[in-house]
Amino acid sequence: MENRTEILVVGKHEDILKTILRLLNTESSWHAEGVSSCEEAIAKCKSHAYAVLLIGGGLTELEEVKLKAEIKLMYPAIHIISHYGGGSGLLYAEIHIALGTTN
Repeated sequence: MENRTEILVVGKHEDILKTILRLLNTESSWHAEGVSSCEEAIAKCKSHAYAVLLIGGGLTELEEVKLKAEIKLMYPAIHIISHYGGGSGLLYAEIHIALGTTN
């Protein structure tokens, strides 16, 4: 439980969101939660500090730009990753690269 990397995943495709959360939560040093809208993501970030914001599919380009800008204002040090597929290996690698860790 201690020293886990908190990850918030935003995606509008429920099945894909569930899969990403399942994959991320297999890593004992990570704790991932998911939401399906920008509004939910902003509300979550106002009440909880996340190290990573992972943006999945389904958001429009404008939604993604606005979300990134608002989250960066709240948490300048947060790592924001846009992930649109490519398998679990790529997903894990993207997070490890953003965090500067190795798996």
